[in-house]
Amino acid sequence: MDFSEPEEYVELRAAVRGIAARYGISAYAAHGRSGEALTALWRELGEAGFLGVNVPEEYGGGGAGLSELAVVAEEVAAAGCPLLLMLVSSAIGVEVLRRHGTPEQRGAWLPGLADGSTLLAFAVTEPDAGSNTHRLRTTATQAADGTFRISGGKYYISGIDQAAAVLTVCRTGTDQTSDRADLSLFLVPTDAPGLSWTPIEMDAHLPDRQFTVHFDDVAVDAAAAIGPVGGGWRPLFDGLNPERVIAAALAVGIGRYAVDAAARYVRDRSVWRSALGTHQAVSHPLARARIAVDLAGLMTAKAAWLHDRSEPAGEAANMAKYAAAEAAGQAIDAAIQAHGGNGLSADFGLIPLWGMARLLRIAPVNSEMVLNHIAQHTLGLPRSY
Repeated sequence: MDFSEPEEYVELRAAVRGIAARYGISAYAAHGRSGEALTALWRELGEAGFLGVNVPEEYGGGGAGLSELAVVAEEVAAAGCPLLLMLVSSAIGVEVLRRHGTPEQRGAWLPGLADGSTLLAFAVTEPDAGSNTHRLRTTATQAADGTFRISGGKYYISGIDQAAAVLTVCRTGTDQTSDRADLSLFLVPTDAPGLSWTPIEMDAHLPDRQFTVHFDDVAVDAAAAIGPVGGGWRPLFDGLNPERVIAAALAVGIGRYAVDAAARYVRDRSVWRSALGTHQAVSHPLARARIAVDLAGLMTAKAAWLHDRSEPAGEAANMAKYAAAEAAGQAIDAAIQAHGGNGLSADFGLIPLWGMARLLRIAPVNSEMVLNHIAQHTLGLPRSY
């Protein structure tokens, strides 16, 4: 088993970091306060080919996999700019289309996703459903002319204001044997009549905003379905596992940023006779945080590796997301504490990343549901919900 990082990964990290570092935490925080997306950084990463590193070469991408996209996401976050839409557009969107899209769908959407000129949003969460996808009420009903009419609402949908289309999970029936929802995925253009959204005001100031989305009898052609109608569970999970992996990669990057920033600070700052970092009450929390971040990084790499080889990746993806989100929170908290009052200062740029780190313990799947999954599927314990 070889744990040395391939030379191409080293070069990829350096190139991505070179771009993202020109923006850094100051740009991330400023855009978070204004609620404006980091469009310039997104565009530059796209033009350099990094947002489409997992898009097949025939569609203008890098021809690599989720492993390489995780490297990109981690390095962007480690530079102080965790881009939330990477786990939506570059992970869910690309991976669902490359595995389940028709040739026409792939040709229409993947080139734009490869160069960053096109973004996709993803809509599954609903106010009354939360983590229980079987309770989805957004329905897609096929009309006599073959089109589907979508009605319902979605909640906490990231970046739909920037997207050309939203990959929407709909109920298209009910399995009579299990009483579970038959789900279908549709690519709904964001300019479709009847589709609208309203922003959700957030106290965590992130560049990518959240929205409540309304579908009022939105008509889409049958060709907008990704995968078979009623067979949306497989495409859905082929998108959710990559989403968890890239969420983990972002969290690992956040953790690296926090620990590195705190280590620099306590090496240089001396209040008594020696630098703050000589005191174990300061150094040990940072050391524990670094251990947790590095361990999460290993599981993230394993989950991406499994996905790229079409092996079962659900367990590893969930473990990676849980471990990385917890590690990022631990790292940010330790970094803030090490900075003292400066940890809350805008000059030191930790609070904006605290908001994202805290979000990643809740979304795209909360830590409690991950623990339920591991208890049931890994440990073989009775289902608790």
